Amino acid sequence: MRYLPLFADLEGRECLVNGGGENAARKLRLLLRAGARPTVVASAVNAEIRALARDGKVRVAQGADGAPDLSWRGLAAFALIVVADADSGTAKAYAAAARQANVPINVVDRPDLSTVVFPGIVDRDPILVAIGSAGAAPALVRRLREQIEALLPSRLGQLAQFAQRFRSAVAGTQPDSRRRRRFWESFFDGPVARLVLDGREHQATNAMLRLVNGETAPSSAGSVALVGVGPGDPDLLTLRALRAMQDADVVVYDRLIGDQILDYVRRDAERLYVGKARGNHAMSQEEINALLVARARAGHRVARLKGGDPFVFGRGGEEMAYLQAAGIAVEIIPGITAATGCAAAAGLPLTHRDYASGVTFVTGHMRDGAAEPDWAGLAATRHTLVIYMGVATADIIGERLVTHGMRPATPVAVIENGTRPEQIVARGTLATLGATVAERDIVGPALIVIGDAAALAKESVPGADAHTQAYA
Repeated sequence: MRYLPLFADLEGRECLVNGGGENAARKLRLLLRAGARPTVVASAVNAEIRALARDGKVRVAQGADGAPDLSWRGLAAFALIVVADADSGTAKAYAAAARQANVPINVVDRPDLSTVVFPGIVDRDPILVAIGSAGAAPALVRRLREQIEALLPSRLGQLAQFAQRFRSAVAGTQPDSRRRRRFWESFFDGPVARLVLDGREHQATNAMLRLVNGETAPSSAGSVALVGVGPGDPDLLTLRALRAMQDADVVVYDRLIGDQILDYVRRDAERLYVGKARGNHAMSQEEINALLVARARAGHRVARLKGGDPFVFGRGGEEMAYLQAAGIAVEIIPGITAATGCAAAAGLPLTHRDYASGVTFVTGHMRDGAAEPDWAGLAATRHTLVIYMGVATADIIGERLVTHGMRPATPVAVIENGTRPEQIVARGTLATLGATVAERDIVGPALIVIGDAAALAKESVPGADAHTQAYA
């Protein structure tokens, strides 16, 4: 380990920045957020730094006018020196003087001249995460920062501040350090912390007061989150979905949830497969409902993962009603539904001023005894039709729509495994819909998109990147 990670307290302290361009401006933003009092030394400064100077946030010394003493004795007055824009000779001179003055120095893009480096920062003030590579791979640091940003709740800082408010009160009621530590561990994993993270701080305060005063014990009640995980590409997961997957003790999933999505589940969580395919159910819906209730009543936090969005042909409404009737706390976490995700991956606009004034989602799954869709009404609209679960009945769907007046030549796109590396996009017409599905051996999961806008879809085959193909 070449660098020891430390956090510097620069509140109200003088710092020196050499340079007036974008590199200097980026460092100034960080210094100002940390409460530092920067002085900028430069022959010229950009518009952003001029604005900071006008607002009195930085002092700018251009040329000899007002410049600080840049000898090693003069540099000793600063808590930190940043050399952002300088030729090699000047940078080396600054580095030598800073070392002699025993002042930390950062020379941008020159770790060999620096005694400190700026890490990649994930800011959930007062929670900070710093990532460094000792200057070896700045691009990798940026990528890691993006991934950590996605995993950490946006209100994590508020949660830390909330806990800070109650530290003295908890210490007063829990004088034993071991019991106090268990209290806080239970708090951060419990329902009060989740209220804060959800933005319900007033409710959290009342619940915390009851908890601290011993009026209630830390809740052991379980809960269920119905989590939309999108159409398959893990990059389309929402931050809220990620948090639920990381918090869950038990994860219930079906065949629409691929391994790439499951990789984001907490490693020690129990995973229960309840997949349903046409004519092959690992569990009936009634059994799934009972399983969710049983695990929640056992005190577990359950994440029921749903492909796409729970409330768009995902039976989320049925499961929510069942859980609420059983007195189980249930949270709905929306996801990118398959229609929007898969259409985007295929380069297919669902609405378009020239082709479609609206979009209609319809199920193609025709249950025995159930009423069929209003084919006449669907055929008459100037809408894009998106058919979920329609592969097995594709030939019937085509026939019904043509019979009720839709043009046989209406463009059709069938998207299998949308947004995933194995995505297939097959184009055809309404008259050949059944044949298109059969010829491309499409078995699902797949969407059928019908309407003039479907002609804009980009055909694709497995193995090529879905996003690249869509915009090639």
